[in-house]
Formats: sequence, C-alpha cells, structure tokens
Amino acid sequence: MSWTRGFLAVLAVCALLLAGSAGCDSSAARDGKNGASPSPVGKVLDDTDKEGRHLREVGKKGAPAVGIEVQPDTDDTWDVRLTVHDFRFSPAGTRSRAVAGRGFAYLFVDDRPVTRLRGTAYRLPARLVPRGTHHVTARLYADDGTVWAVSGEPVESTADITASEPDDTASGTPGASAPGAATTSDGTDTVAMSASGTNLRTGGRGSPEGVGKAS
Repeated sequence: MSWTRGFLAVLAVCALLLAGSAGCDSSAARDGKNGASPSPVGKVLDDTDKEGRHLREVGKKGAPAVGIEVQPDTDDTWDVRLTVHDFRFSPAGTRSRAVAGRGFAYLFVDDRPVTRLRGTAYRLPARLVPRGTHHVTARLYADDGTVWAVSGEPVESTADITASEPDDTASGTPGASAPGAATTSDGTDTVAMSASGTNLRTGGRGSPEGVGKAS
C-alpha cells in the first residue's frame, strides 16, 4: 500500500514537470523566442519632423511613397488627391504599433497641420488657402505616430498652389479671375500650378510618378 501511494506521487510530480515545461515553451514563444515574434519595422531615428515625431527609417526598396495633386473645386474649395505606393491606410481605431507599409497621412498647409487622412481624397476649405501661394504637403506616418522615412527624409510630397480672389470692381468683366482659381503671373486663369516631385523646402521623398502636382 505504501509502495502504491509512493508510485502515484512520483507520477503526479512527473505530470507537473511536464506541464511546467510546456508552459515555459508557450511563454518563450510569446516572448519572441524561436522566431515566433515579428521583427521590428525599420529603425526609429533621433531625428524628428517639424511636429516632433520621430522618423522611422526603412530601406528604399518597397518603402512607402506618396504623391499629391490639388485642383480648384466647387464652392471655393480645393480637391486634394493622394497617390500612394507600397502603402495602405489603416482604419480608425487601429492598434498603435508600426506595421510595414501601413498607417495614415497628415495634410499640411504652409507647414500647419490641417487633418489626419485615412484615405486618398480630401476637400480643402478655401478659408485655409487665402489669396496667394501656399504649400500643400501630404506626409505618411506609421500607426504608432512615427514618420515613415527614407535616407533620413520624411516620406512626403508637396504641391504649390496659388489662390486668387475675385475683384469686385471687375466682377462680370472679361478676364476677371474666378474665386479659388489658380492664376499665372500675367493674370491669366489656369488650372496648372507650380509643382514639385518632392517637398521643395525639405527634400521629402515623394512617389516616383506624378507627385507634387497641382492641377
């Protein structure tokens, strides 16, 4: 009888040891051992953008890219269209962590943040672009708020737009500028405006095709 109780006790100890071993293995997998945890995305740099958000450096191959087009729209607004490559917009409520090729964009006018974008289209109110030349920039961010960057430069693209206001004394007369229209230096209304493939002032990286256009 004593021998039987001792034998059962030994079996119980062995079972506990096996269970503990399995538990350790599961914990190791969660902690990233044996290749179970994904590797970090890019490298977070000490450098920041003008808003103080750190740059997340990734290689050129397969890096996110963005292009921007801006054109006058109805009701004195401006139609902003983004073109992205190797990038997907994350929906609202996405977990705050960096995932390769995912995130959101911020739209800036003259370096002032306007809105966070989770899609490629936005209607820019005319009040944000009074008469004169303005710089409209789209910059890409990871979901943790870091800025996607290549070669130490933010992934962004900028279009320069020029807004004109109607002259009350010339209203209804030939050659008068329409509200919100782009105007050349000789006063001729045009849809084409100055454009840049990259940010003219910061050298940010844009999309390789059709970027920085204001049309």
